[in-house]
Amino acid sequence: MQTAQTCAVVRPGGTYDGKQGLTYTEGISAERVGATGISMHLLTLPPGARAAAHLHEAHETAIYVISGESEMWYGEGLKEHLVVRAGEMLYIPANMPHLPMNTSDEPCTCELARTDPSEQESVVLLPELEAAMDGM
Repeated sequence: MQTAQTCAVVRPGGTYDGKQGLTYTEGISAERVGATGISMHLLTLPPGARAAAHLHEAHETAIYVISGESEMWYGEGLKEHLVVRAGEMLYIPANMPHLPMNTSDEPCTCELARTDPSEQESVVLLPELEAAMDGM
């Protein structure tokens, strides 16, 4: 981690497994560059990939889909549904339960930015909502 605040070019390289069950490509974070209010990472959802139901406590998320498409169930009981496609952006408010899934035959690659500089610290898994997604 950098200790002094300065500009930094980050070349995505290493990966890490998130609590949600997905593998992320490291980018901007408190751990990597000393960020204090934001994180940004790459994510590729292979066909059939699905995250665990979760929310980001007190942190907003912005996503830009670079290629492919992903579906997301969200809200109370994960009853709401949307599809986000290449060239589109998605906003997820803080504390919003959600579960993304790639139901297509192509990978979905996206850039994620979150107001949590440590990225995974605010993740709260919601196993009680997993039953709502059985059979998906």
